Amino acid sequence: MFNSLSDRLTSTFKNLRGKGRLTEAQIDGTVREIRRALLDADVAVSVVRAFVAQVKERALGEEVSGSLNPGQQIVKIVNEELVGILGGETRRLNLAKTAPTVIMLAGLQGAGKTTLAGKLAKHLKAQGHTPLLVACDLQRPNAVKQLQVNGERAGVPVFAPHPGVSSEFESATGDPVTVARDGVAEAKSKLHDIVIVDTAGRLGIDAEMMQQAADIRAAVNPDEVLFVIDAMIGQDAVNTAQAFNDGVGVTGVVLTKLDGDARGGAALSVASVTGKPVMYASTGENLDDFEIFHPDRMASRILDMGDVLTLIEQAEANWDKGEAERMAKKFADREDFTLDDFLAQMAQIRKMGSMKKILGMMPGSQISRQQLEQFDESQMDRIEAIVRSMTQHERVAPKIINGSRRARIAKGSGVHVSEVNSMLERFGEAQKMMKKLASGGAIPGMPGGRGGAKKGAKGGKKKPAKFGNPAKAAQLAAAEANKAKAPSGAAFGAGAKDFDPADLNLPKGFEKFLGQ
Repeated sequence: MFNSLSDRLTSTFKNLRGKGRLTEAQIDGTVREIRRALLDADVAVSVVRAFVAQVKERALGEEVSGSLNPGQQIVKIVNEELVGILGGETRRLNLAKTAPTVIMLAGLQGAGKTTLAGKLAKHLKAQGHTPLLVACDLQRPNAVKQLQVNGERAGVPVFAPHPGVSSEFESATGDPVTVARDGVAEAKSKLHDIVIVDTAGRLGIDAEMMQQAADIRAAVNPDEVLFVIDAMIGQDAVNTAQAFNDGVGVTGVVLTKLDGDARGGAALSVASVTGKPVMYASTGENLDDFEIFHPDRMASRILDMGDVLTLIEQAEANWDKGEAERMAKKFADREDFTLDDFLAQMAQIRKMGSMKKILGMMPGSQISRQQLEQFDESQMDRIEAIVRSMTQHERVAPKIINGSRRARIAKGSGVHVSEVNSMLERFGEAQKMMKKLASGGAIPGMPGGRGGAKKGAKGGKKKPAKFGNPAKAAQLAAAEANKAKAPSGAAFGAGAKDFDPADLNLPKGFEKFLGQ
């Protein structure tokens, strides 16, 4: 979504690196490039003006002139201002004091409200809630059926007393206001703690649509009214958001289709213009492609600084703890890392989603945008096919794989022998690295890469201390002599021959605690 904007800003900041002092002309040039990048990304003109003015004011102040690294300081300023126009801080749902909490979704047709209803329901269910979906979109063909399918996939019940229309030639007959009111009553009777009301949309803003949304709001008195907006809508996002805010009164914004190739101006405009925070983001077609919107993390992604926190959260949510414990034990026991282990780890990574998305969240990965876009996801499938074409013995002991075996594996997996050779070579390097780490050594190329103990390091033989003072040397020698004469195994100050542990009738094996 933000690839073009990210590339433009990153390129602009490269010119500031290594500068000991920035002139006013250099700052003006940087600010001008930032303005162009934002306008090219379809950010609203009013937002761009306010953003650039604030960045320039701070860049010309003591904040940058007194800094040891002015270039990095300007990047910091831009990052902080981006966080500001994206909403400032993460906003969570306001849950009602008395259940159920009612969440109403509103927006234009095609923005992805119905799909988002299923994603939000699944997200809330994973947090321990018991949501109920209410189908109030009775005008779009098969909208009710779509919500029922999404509810089934999410494992969440759907209240749909009216089937809606099945084609564009039918006239809507149901009353969405009644359905919404009855849905809240159903949630109360079935003890659901959250109700998600999916309302109808239109291809454009009209009075009838706004009135229907306002009537539903008046009927159910929602705790949250989330405006669902297509992030690919461009400059018109601001007008649409403002119209819904005036007509219905939204409390938060949800951005959909953030995985698209649009320039992302909507995300940078809506929160600033409406004053309503972006709360959630939809990042794909699957029900799991849904995340809480963190302004600070999104700003980091835009500035190509990665998003480690989201990466960690996704790993914690998708990683199999049992598999992680098994690998940790294997690692501690210094067992060989096998191709079966490699398959298991690859499956865990793939649960987290697209490799492009994962790599894009990693800061300092030295992967250019072009390389990232050219990354072939199907390469993971080919690697898996190669490993699954091996026998169990070959997976445990890949060194036995000779030329004829490689030819058989290549034929079985539908790849060239060169791809099998390449995969085995990379696996061999990974296996060596795992052995090095398990033995307590460092990875070659990293700080302390040779892993050898330095002279005089902890654990080596200590040379006896020498003292210039003869009295001090004699005192130390006497102390060492007394230590040698002291009885061993004294548990509570008693000597080894003061008593026989057998006389104490202690439990079997307890004598080891007495030094016996």
